[in-house]
Amino acid sequence: MNSKAGWARVWAVFGVGALSLAFAVSMSAQVKTETTETRGEAVHEVTVEQGEVVLVKGNDLVIKMQDGTIRHFANVPESVRVTVDGQQLGIHDLKPGMKLQRTLTVITTPKTITTVQTVTGKVWHINPPNSVILTLQDGTNQKFNIPKGQKFTVDGQETDAWGLKKGMNVSATKIVEVPETEVEHQRQITGSMPPPPPTPPADQPILIASAAPEATLAAPAPAAPTELPKTGSPIPLIGLLGGLALFCSFALRVIRSAF
Repeated sequence: MNSKAGWARVWAVFGVGALSLAFAVSMSAQVKTETTETRGEAVHEVTVEQGEVVLVKGNDLVIKMQDGTIRHFANVPESVRVTVDGQQLGIHDLKPGMKLQRTLTVITTPKTITTVQTVTGKVWHINPPNSVILTLQDGTNQKFNIPKGQKFTVDGQETDAWGLKKGMNVSATKIVEVPETEVEHQRQITGSMPPPPPTPPADQPILIASAAPEATLAAPAPAAPTELPKTGSPIPLIGLLGGLALFCSFALRVIRSAF
């Protein structure tokens, strides 16, 4: 009985030791990846465009720009809003003569994405200086390409791929930095109503238009006669000729008696 009990204790201790060793091996093999982002100073580029509304027809907008060019904006979305005197106006609220201003801000921010990958495991196979196969936490083997100049830490000491041996617990850190550029566009459209017509000076008389009185209908003028009226008689003319004949006869008598 004592012999059997002793062997049982030996196997139990051996089993606990094996489990502890397996746990230690599994914990010594893992891959951790950490990514950080470092942002640089943002650069702001502002562009301002100004123009005057010429025509609004449906969702089409025609604007005369500040440099005199005509620009046609077709199918303006209903969601576009213009801030005019504190009010949000849509495309159908715009009127000819309104002044519009569009401010475009482009924000460019440089940033660097840094990825730190830490690999720990037990060397299963080494092919220096190109690759190494490590036994990972889940018991699988994974191949890693070895970058040029990569260093490994073994028992607190740094070594290269040539110093690795099968069965060594190693750790290595790989750092990858990728520069990127983030671009953000911000648009703002504002406007103003057309100015009111100018008021006349105080010393200038103000002309008030009034309606002319209606003309009364007058009687139509008589039409001109086509022939002259008969107002004279030939009798006086005949009398005058008779008188002249008598006077001539009397004068001839006097002349004859004288001779």
